[in-house]
Amino acid sequence: MNNKIILPQSMEGQTVLVAGAAGFVPSTLCEFYLNLGANVIGIDNFITGSPSNIELLSSYKNFEFHENNIYEKLPSFKDQKIDFILSMASPASPIDFSIIPIEIMRVNSEGTLKLLELARDKKARFLEASTSEVYGDPEIHPQTEDYVGHVNPIGPRSCYDESKRFAEAMTMSFYHKYNVDTRIVRIFNTYGPRMRPNDGRVIPNFITQALRGENLTIYGDGSQTRSYCYSTDLVNAIHNVLMSQDPTPFNCGNPDEYTIKETAELIIKILNSKSGLTFLPLPKDDPKRRRPNIEKLQKISDYEPLVSFEEGIRMTADFFKNSL
Repeated sequence: MNNKIILPQSMEGQTVLVAGAAGFVPSTLCEFYLNLGANVIGIDNFITGSPSNIELLSSYKNFEFHENNIYEKLPSFKDQKIDFILSMASPASPIDFSIIPIEIMRVNSEGTLKLLELARDKKARFLEASTSEVYGDPEIHPQTEDYVGHVNPIGPRSCYDESKRFAEAMTMSFYHKYNVDTRIVRIFNTYGPRMRPNDGRVIPNFITQALRGENLTIYGDGSQTRSYCYSTDLVNAIHNVLMSQDPTPFNCGNPDEYTIKETAELIIKILNSKSGLTFLPLPKDDPKRRRPNIEKLQKISDYEPLVSFEEGIRMTADFFKNSL
């Protein structure tokens, strides 16, 4: 018997609300659902999101946008049907953790609460976009969904790590207490067009430096590992989880694993750059190894990452060339 997810060919007549719609992954997700025929409502306050992403989405007649800070209040949707609510509003870049830590904590706590209350009111399916950061600097490898993590609650990354752990707990509490139809995805390192060139994460940092002919900056000795998922592959993973019947967390990402030094050398080679390497001290609480075990998702779906690292880097670099 085949119990795998059957994905809808069309979502015409369905309404999807995406909080954080101006971000690079959420805007890609918005476009995915717009192309399936759904009515998409985007919300963003542009604290880190890009207005150009909203301009692109606004070319679709079935897209509606609200500039709004969700932890203060939501727009009025009193007479509006909403079928799906995707909680994707949190800034996720390490460069933001020291600049807007309170805003990150509030959007993942008060903002998540408001979205869950809306889902309860509308009887909508709710998806919380959590993160591999809930595993902290993991003691098991690769990371599976039943691992409870190794997180420093007062470290430099804690505003994001702990508020996402709280958001997961809040989501499951609404599932158990109010029977809200909830889903949780734990997103691993993702890259692709629409990222901010100054995002602070490893792929945009390396691509930007390689395109400029600057040395690529490696923190530590470069032996720490990451697994990189191209944005459209991540969107497909999220869509499969949204259409599943399981409220517990799913890892979403690409299990191909590279050291940071390998990553730098590959990007220099792919982009035919003359850049070298510069080594700096490793930041506090930087995870040593990060790789998703995605067997849980693959047991219930046909999900496979399709975009190779080389292809993904080329497409991302093409986007960055117009931004630098």
